This record gives sequence, structure tokens and C-alpha cells, in this order.
Amino acid sequence: IARPATVYGLMLPFRLKRNQLNIISLAGIRGAAAIAFAILAINGGTDFSVDIFHIAFGICVFSSLVQGSLMPPAANKWNMLDPNDTVLKTFNYYQNKAEVGFLETRIHPNSSLVGSQVKDLNLTFDFIVAKIERNGETIVPRGHVTIQENDVIVLGGEVHFDESGQDLIEFTIPKGHQWADKYIKDLDLPHDRLVVMIQREGSNVIVPIGDTMLLEDDKVILLKVENKSENSNV
Repeated sequence: IARPATVYGLMLPFRLKRNQLNIISLAGIRGAAAIAFAILAINGGTDFSVDIFHIAFGICVFSSLVQGSLMPPAANKWNMLDPNDTVLKTFNYYQNKAEVGFLETRIHPNSSLVGSQVKDLNLTFDFIVAKIERNGETIVPRGHVTIQENDVIVLGGEVHFDESGQDLIEFTIPKGHQWADKYIKDLDLPHDRLVVMIQREGSNVIVPIGDTMLLEDDKVILLKVENKSENSNV
């Protein structure tokens, strides 16, 4: 009782709401300092007529059990639970924890996929349509769902781990460079080079296709493939 009352009094100058003061006073680690002091006293060689360590430990355990059992009803009574809070895991959680990746693509108005149903998509690779985002809403991609222009399609699949050791070349297009304001399909790239990613304006990642125009200050990521059979003939 003394500790919650002390904490309550110390928190009053911060002008918190009463329910916040109540939950802060009730919560917190119980007895850590008492156990530490009991250990110091015993290690200091002081003789006690009672087993002070186990008494302090038992009181702390009892206090923690009482406190823990009171927290859920106390939080509910003092309206400290957020009804909109969720413990559901997001796509990012599984992407970080498992060998699975998610990528998104926007359906352009002239795309051949406009008007198609999810079940008619010819996904020849090990991908699944994880979700569809449309006008700020998330749509479950059932087979009968029709794809519309400007839909954002999120695909899920296994993450690629590169064991080949192929090199990626990072190149920023300077002002006046011959690639500036030029489509990727018009670049005269060697047969062993491929533009695999474009980073624009710091963090905006663009998936490169033939009709993608390169701009000044774009950071271009190139795949450099070294053919061992060709190297052996040199």
C-alpha cells in the first residue's frame, strides 16, 4: 500500500489523468530492491535470527501475484484498454521472420489485366495474390474478384537468396549523362548487364521495365553476370 501511495503522490505534479495515475501506481516491478538489499545484508556477514532473504523473496512473489491478477480488471475499470489496438501481425512481420517476401505492383489503365478476375491470372511462378488495395481499402483477393485500373496488387512468394555471388553495380545518373531522360529499352547495354532496380528521390523504388524513363539523380542498380564458360575461353 505504501508504494502505490508514494508513486501516486510523486506523479501528481505531472497533471496526469486520474486513471493514468491509478494504473502507474499499481504497475511496476515489485520487490527487486528489497531482494537486492537482503542479498547485500547476508553477504555482509550480518547474523539474523530469521531467514530474511526467503522472507523478502516470499513477500515479493506474493505481491507480484496479487499485482498481476489485479492488472486486467483494473485496466478495464479505469478505461486504459484501447478497443482499436490489435496484436495481429502484419505482412512486414512475416517478411522479417521467415523466408517469404512481398512485392506490390500497380495496375495501369492500359494494362491487359484490367477486367480480369484473380482466378484467371496466369501466375506460372510460385506466387500468390496476397491482397488488393483499392481506393484506400483492402480487398481479399478471392477468385471472382475483378481487377481494376490503379489497383495495387500485393504478391507473396519465397525470398531469393543469392548463392551465385553475382555482382550488383550501383550507379547514380549525373547531370548531362547520356542515360538521362532516356527509356531503358533504348539503352545500349552489354549482354551481361541488366537494370534490376531504380531508386528515385531517396527512397522511392521503381521496378524497371522497357518503358521506364531514367532521370537525373536516379540511382540505378545493375546486375553484372559473369559467365564462367566465356571467361575460361579468354
